[in-house]
Amino acid sequence: MTTTPTLLPDRPAPIGPALAKRGRIVAIASGKGGVGKTWFAITLAHALSRQGRRVLLFDGDLGLANVDIQLGLIPAHDLATVLAGTRSLAQAVQHHDAGGFDILAGRSGSGALSALDDTALEAVLATLRDAATRYDHVVLDLGAGIDRTTRRMSAFADLLLVLATEEPTSLTDAYAVLKLHHADRMSGEGANGEARIVVNQAGNATSGERTYATLARACAAFLGHTPRLAGILRRDDRVRDAIRRQTLLLQRHPNATAAGDVERLVEGLLG
Repeated sequence: MTTTPTLLPDRPAPIGPALAKRGRIVAIASGKGGVGKTWFAITLAHALSRQGRRVLLFDGDLGLANVDIQLGLIPAHDLATVLAGTRSLAQAVQHHDAGGFDILAGRSGSGALSALDDTALEAVLATLRDAATRYDHVVLDLGAGIDRTTRRMSAFADLLLVLATEEPTSLTDAYAVLKLHHADRMSGEGANGEARIVVNQAGNATSGERTYATLARACAAFLGHTPRLAGILRRDDRVRDAIRRQTLLLQRHPNATAAGDVERLVEGLLG
């Protein structure tokens, strides 16, 4: 069922005065598409909001945005209108009532957004910086791959969560993301924060730990450091059901295995 979210046209994001301390930008990357990155970004934003955090879900999959599709929303404004200067961040943000978090939608099929020049990319980062003064957490859903724009946005985040599954192609691509992020950190000119690994679609906790260990060994051997494990999300058919029905997993299936896994991951992030 398609629903229209509440639009916030003429006021700042609903959090009261700007935070004295800048909120945390958490970017979600994968390298490979099809590993559940956008679903995880949505569920992470929802789980954080359930912990009383003020959260903005920022669709940074420039050109192939689909957060709004997964949630069955029809955005009146999006990131492109902010970059064009026709809407402010507060005017473009929409509140998702069921999830308790705000959304800045992207624009699917936009060639202009998928091929940003340096000036436009800096405008995106400025929008992220502005958002971080208004929210406790900005969850940034990045596009799959390691193009220049995605790499720069990954480096800008305070925390990069890299999703991987047990598939060899997913592991290879996740390693590529971690390698570039590590290079940006070592250069002293790039990444602001650390990267952690999230194993998704694990058959069970033990197989998830093996997947993490495989990726961690590669990082230790070739990069000289071992990224921490943020969490293991077990395979759960109710995730597919929630996506198909364009609803939130924690709302439709609050007792699902994957729902509990995400909530434990969030407890670790906040702890």
